[in-house]
Amino acid sequence: MTVLRLILGDQLSHQIASLRDINIDTDIVLMAEVSAEVTYVKHHKRKIAFLFAAMRHFAEELRRAGTNVIYRRLDDQNNGGSLESELKQVIASRKISKLVLTMPGEYRLMETMRSWQSTLDVAVELREDDRFLCSLDKFNKWADGRRQLRMDFFYRDMRREHNILMDGGEPVGGKWNFDSDNREPPVAGMVIPPPLQFVPDKITNDVLALVSERCADHFGDLDDFGFAVTREQALAVLDHFVDQRLNNFGKYQDSMILDEPWVYHSHIGFYLNAGLLLPAEVISAAETAYHGGHVPLNSVEGFIRQILGWREFVRGIYWLKMPDYADLNFFEAKRDLPEFYWSGETKMLCLAQAVDATKKYAYAHHIQRLMVLGNFALLAGLSPEQVNEWFLIVYADAYEWVELPNVSGMVLFADGGYLASKPYAAGGAYINRMSNYCKHCHYKVSQKNGVTACPFNYLYWDFLIRNRSKLKDNARLGMMYRSLDRMDASKIAAVRHDADRFLTMLPKV
Repeated sequence: MTVLRLILGDQLSHQIASLRDINIDTDIVLMAEVSAEVTYVKHHKRKIAFLFAAMRHFAEELRRAGTNVIYRRLDDQNNGGSLESELKQVIASRKISKLVLTMPGEYRLMETMRSWQSTLDVAVELREDDRFLCSLDKFNKWADGRRQLRMDFFYRDMRREHNILMDGGEPVGGKWNFDSDNREPPVAGMVIPPPLQFVPDKITNDVLALVSERCADHFGDLDDFGFAVTREQALAVLDHFVDQRLNNFGKYQDSMILDEPWVYHSHIGFYLNAGLLLPAEVISAAETAYHGGHVPLNSVEGFIRQILGWREFVRGIYWLKMPDYADLNFFEAKRDLPEFYWSGETKMLCLAQAVDATKKYAYAHHIQRLMVLGNFALLAGLSPEQVNEWFLIVYADAYEWVELPNVSGMVLFADGGYLASKPYAAGGAYINRMSNYCKHCHYKVSQKNGVTACPFNYLYWDFLIRNRSKLKDNARLGMMYRSLDRMDASKIAAVRHDADRFLTMLPKV
């Protein structure tokens, strides 16, 4: 009898749990490009192209190793359009004794998989995704009994458990966190290495043509596609980052530069989340560079914290709190997503820059996402459902397990503080400090009110005013509310007037 093993588009690891005990003489691997996964939200063209190209290359690697692979292309005549229909076709035509799966990254798909035992009339074995460094059971035990879950404490425990950047029982350098060294604004004359890009081969070019035809009405551009689509290429991107970018990543990780979307970031989120890279090897590469004296501690610690701390943490939160987490809306925000999130046509240069990068590359770095796109969504009271869908659509590294906690918890504070201790709200001064956008913008960051004032300035205070009943007891906002209380009535009236005028004029989707 034959075991059928399903590999999803974000499971492109030869070490994936569902391949661990494969018998290449008898077992079959199924991989499928299906319209249901392309259109449940209309993903960015570049995201679809990246995943399909990576999937096809991975399938060829399996075949070269002697594995029997059934691969369904999106344009195959017999493509049933869903994972379940593809499974049914294979099960009906082969003597399948068992279906082996690795848990997916989205709750909706997990629920579907749990039904397959009955709908497919075959034994189903669902294995945990052990590419992560913290199992879901271990995370649940860590979270049990805690009133609030804070990444910092989780990160320390992970450092200890895995002996990463540790000196005996203490953190290397005497501190767990070097964020105070990682908030430098951009400076004139910075020489930023270009990202490592790859010329598409025939497999990738075939995918690009397919996506261009079949997904013409999806958001985003395909021009100059240069993503890594194999593990070998992804490893080269990691090496390039460690060699040329990691040194300056720390101090400039929050910087935003006009017409420079990549800065010193790693650009490996695509490959980590699709499985071409593994978190353990990424962490090891950074730590080795530090111990070799090649990069400073603040850069290495900040980078490792994103992977060992934040990435593992938000995954744990997602599976701990779903499905209810998706419906949280602490501020009862209802405003529709403005059209400029798709077009980039806004006089607010910081937003235009972030959307433009997103449209071109299916990428924007974390401060653009959090403190520009996300900050505006928070201050403007945009619908969490619509904002979450947008983030899931537009970024090539976005899967619901990582997107939803980041957006609902970190960006929008829609969970009321379960994940973050305060809303990440800021006025124009923050963007001016961490970027060179403001000096080129239509709006004046130095002006607090009026039609030419930076909208972030009055939207910030309006946000605090209208949400006072929900935020007044937040200790981290006490100073801001004391400042608000010192404002005279005319100033508050001007804030409310400007915010109402601006938000009323926002174009709707």
